[in-house]
Amino acid sequence: MRTERTLTRLDRVFARLDREPERPAHIDVPKMSRHRVALFAGTLAFYVAIVWLVVITSWLVRLDWQVMFFRPYQQWAGIHWFVDYYVVLGQRGPTAVMVCAWLGWRSWRQHTLRPLLTLATSLLLLNITVGAAKIGMGRLGPHYATTIGANEMGLGGDIFPSGHTANAVVTWGILAYLASTPAARRWLSALSAVVSLGVGMATVYLGTHWLSDVLLGWAAGLLILLALPWFEPLMARAEAGIFDLRDRWRARRGSAAPAPLSPVEAPVLLKPYAAGQNETAARSARAPVYLGPGPHTARSERTPITPVGTRRPQQSDRVVRGSTPSPARPFTGG
Repeated sequence: MRTERTLTRLDRVFARLDREPERPAHIDVPKMSRHRVALFAGTLAFYVAIVWLVVITSWLVRLDWQVMFFRPYQQWAGIHWFVDYYVVLGQRGPTAVMVCAWLGWRSWRQHTLRPLLTLATSLLLLNITVGAAKIGMGRLGPHYATTIGANEMGLGGDIFPSGHTANAVVTWGILAYLASTPAARRWLSALSAVVSLGVGMATVYLGTHWLSDVLLGWAAGLLILLALPWFEPLMARAEAGIFDLRDRWRARRGSAAPAPLSPVEAPVLLKPYAAGQNETAARSARAPVYLGPGPHTARSERTPITPVGTRRPQQSDRVVRGSTPSPARPFTGG
């Protein structure tokens, strides 16, 4: 009787990833081309320009106040319920769960960890860059503004840039970044642009962000998407490291677990017993490991199933083969 190790769920996942793709997709990993570098430089310049226009309290700040006094949520109150639901497409938790589920299925189907690692890298960059900018500039939102016409910078707020907008650009834009065909990449890019644009306008409508916050949030999210090719080698090394760690873990588990023995090869466990101790307990301790628990007696001590002796009926006139037959008995009588 041989026992095999039961595979865990993690073992089954890695076994699936070891297989060849069911649907081979020759996906080109994006490179940091000249076109992408130019877009990155232009977006970075736009980012710096927005920050500078807000710091110096320029026409952009005046436009922020005009939009705030317009109060779009009062002008178009009929769509307030729809905007309340639509803005959820920019919240970190729900969007990360939805996109992670889709990319997890793609990782399972294509037998690679790259989609999930790309999402994790982009969200990590988003938290670091946008979070640092929010804390560093400390701008207050429209509902907490203190001075009319001021830029509200350095007052301990966390509204600039818009986290909802940046998250919408990154989370939905990652689907276009990981698209397997140029046509799919174009359609997904257009869809993510529309979704992120709508999320940004929704925050302005609700009065939770200035218009300049949304502009800076778009730029912050686009910078992360454009910079992802620089992190592709790091993600490839991370994927290789995860599989290497998996292989070493498997090897360690294989060496730690002894190979199962057949009943013939099973060792007999001996324990020293004190003098005068019951010999039946000693014999039960020496039972092989494949037997069930409880005392096991030797075959010679078990009760025989049949009575002692031969099972053939007694035949007095039977002649044993090889022996000399006795002389015939003479007939008696008249």
